[in-house]
Amino acid sequence: MVKTNFSKKLPAASSSLVIALGYQLTKAGVVLATDASDFGWLSGLNFEALGATGRVGAITLLPFESSSKYQGATLALFGLGSSTVEAPEFREIGGNLATSLNKHKTVALISPTATAQTAEQLLEGFLLADYAYTAYKGTAPKKSLRENLIVITAASISTATKSRLEIMAKSVHDTRDLVNQPPNDLYPASFTAAVQKGTRGLGLTVQVWDEKALKTAGFGGISAVGQGSSRPPRLVKISYAPNASAKHLALVGKGITFDSGGLSLKPAESMVGMKYDMTGAATVYQAVVAIAKLGLPVRVTAWLCLAENMPSAAAQRPNDVIKIRNGKTVEVLNTDAEGRLVLADGLSAASEEFPDLIVDVATLTGAATIALGNRYSGLMGDTHAVQAIESAAKVSGELVWHMPLAQELRALLDSDIADIANVKIGNRAGGMLIGGLFLKEFIGPISKKSQQTIPWAHLDIAGPANNDSSAYGFTPKGGTGAYVRTLVALAEQIAKG
Repeated sequence: MVKTNFSKKLPAASSSLVIALGYQLTKAGVVLATDASDFGWLSGLNFEALGATGRVGAITLLPFESSSKYQGATLALFGLGSSTVEAPEFREIGGNLATSLNKHKTVALISPTATAQTAEQLLEGFLLADYAYTAYKGTAPKKSLRENLIVITAASISTATKSRLEIMAKSVHDTRDLVNQPPNDLYPASFTAAVQKGTRGLGLTVQVWDEKALKTAGFGGISAVGQGSSRPPRLVKISYAPNASAKHLALVGKGITFDSGGLSLKPAESMVGMKYDMTGAATVYQAVVAIAKLGLPVRVTAWLCLAENMPSAAAQRPNDVIKIRNGKTVEVLNTDAEGRLVLADGLSAASEEFPDLIVDVATLTGAATIALGNRYSGLMGDTHAVQAIESAAKVSGELVWHMPLAQELRALLDSDIADIANVKIGNRAGGMLIGGLFLKEFIGPISKKSQQTIPWAHLDIAGPANNDSSAYGFTPKGGTGAYVRTLVALAEQIAKG
């Protein structure tokens, strides 16, 4: 990633320097978001002729005038709108600048406000956007010339804060790398190998169940989903247990490395993009990596439920009945509703350790995208767990929307021969909610003697996990790495009590 620093002064002018300065266009004229002594000449320019709209995040490049002490450098004007910029928008502005300013060695970004929060969010957005996935390009892509980012601010910002932002951006980038990797190279065993390599030296413990161990241990959901593939399934447990931890957070991620639908085969056009169906597993994996790097005093266990859902003579069939780790039986009516089957095993296993909170993350339903679009995740679960996720998402600036677990829909999952069915054939109403109701069945009690279930929240990230349109703000095209930062913020809040 780009080298970063905070400073109170602009660097000396050079042809490799670009200075980014915020402004507003008002009825009274141009309002600069800085001391005008070095930039007063801007007030005499015709901004309309320059194409500068003042829209939040819009960027206009100008050379410095010959009389300026910054002659030779480039000025990047970024719009701040016509009203007060909301805090999360500074991340988007930082991202826009990173995407646009890649032809200069050094970017000096003048923070528009005097607060530390603004400077931090500009840096965060810039770092998150400083990403490209080029591993499979046959010809070398154009390389960014950018090497240094200096955020100019009067606020005092600690080295620890800067380090945290860099750690978070690295985990988001690594999540994107996994999600973008094609399915011929990323499958349960190779995903497992990547985790084993990526956790070295971090004080994390990794335990792996292969296909034989999964069957022996009663993980019927993961085994059934993966049995149709020549590349067998895995369950990966990543444990972070610092000495000072008083609370235990369990994270469960759906890791379908490719989803053909199984024997309930998807249409051809719907199969494209199904390499992204392992995003939940990548998200919880990189969240625990970031948590370990930050040294947070909270115990975290991540469960990665990895399988490839393929059709073959060995694949599970509609009407098969499988037994999940917690002993409940499931009648499989649609093999394309496989994510909930692997998560059922993961949630059951996580419950056996009686954590204080369980959060599962999954690209679970197309219904989530239909209901909420491509930028919001559906959030379901217990009241306090939902509130905790909402609070963490507010810190990270990521979008969640609380959806109900409508109990009247539970009857749709009744089976004539098993404890529960995985879908209701023919029903198109409330698909996201029904998925959440299914998962709730596999949350265990808070203790062996209690009837109260462990607090649990479910994030359906089907929309935000992948951006198949143009890049925007700090979000690239392809895998987004969304919700890694929310999970880390959640762990930070738990650590603070």
